[in-house]
Amino acid sequence: MTDETRPVRVTRLGPNQYGKAENRVVRIIRDGATHHIKDLNVSVALSGAMDEVHLSGSNANVLTTDATKNTVFAFAREHGIDSAEQFGIHLARHFVDSRPSIHRARIRIEEYGWERIPHEGAGEHSFARKGQEIRTTEVTFDDRGWQVISGLKDLVVLNSTDSEFWGYVKDKYTTLPETRDRILATEVNARWRFGWSEDGQPAPDWEESYPQVRRHLLEAFADTYSYSLQQTLFAMGTRIVEQRPEVDEVRLSLPNKHHFLVDLEPFGLKNDNEVYLAADRPYGLIEGTVLRDGAQARIPVTD
Repeated sequence: MTDETRPVRVTRLGPNQYGKAENRVVRIIRDGATHHIKDLNVSVALSGAMDEVHLSGSNANVLTTDATKNTVFAFAREHGIDSAEQFGIHLARHFVDSRPSIHRARIRIEEYGWERIPHEGAGEHSFARKGQEIRTTEVTFDDRGWQVISGLKDLVVLNSTDSEFWGYVKDKYTTLPETRDRILATEVNARWRFGWSEDGQPAPDWEESYPQVRRHLLEAFADTYSYSLQQTLFAMGTRIVEQRPEVDEVRLSLPNKHHFLVDLEPFGLKNDNEVYLAADRPYGLIEGTVLRDGAQARIPVTD
């Protein structure tokens, strides 16, 4: 085929990545009769010099997704899992440093909590899965350095009072009545970005940071007399940034879990803020970012 007859390409390859998603790895640490458990869901995404595999089908630069899966399980044994963040750092560094064709690694991890079942047995090896939030971590490593974004999702919280909602814009479609006393409930989905970004800098204590950030998030929710969920969101992010110097940015996504006071007058009953209808959809969705002064927003609004 000559240059004159060769088809003219009208497309170009854009950003791309590949890897193995949702590797479910459970690591048991056996300390005599007392056991400890780490339960992770690890997703690996790699990118770099991958043009040819898309354009010509050449796999010369491709580390197989099966190899990335095997690496996750091997590293759980070789390095252990001190924290989701540190485990993600080990993996990301390995993939970028071991293959010249891989320029960027992103490791996303969900961690599922377990708690011991109280019993009178000889050992401490029985657990029940916690029914609260899922801990999350995203570690990215490339030629610009490290970015670690930790977080949590599906943490449902509720204030049964100390919340009002009034003074909002009204148009011909507005039907919601103003209220000076309401239930405020939401399912917290939060991500926070650490200021640590370079080797040689002291890294945060990942296992200490998570429970402290979670505590400040919950305390801010409980302490804020709320006139809007937006106000509560800002108070939660502000408390974290002010109290945790390792955190530069907090992004919160808060669906408003509406509780509507039920009209019981047709049944001859008063309802003095006691009986509510919990509606699951549709719901208001409040999202926002709180930054340390001088920091740049880097947590993506959407995945």
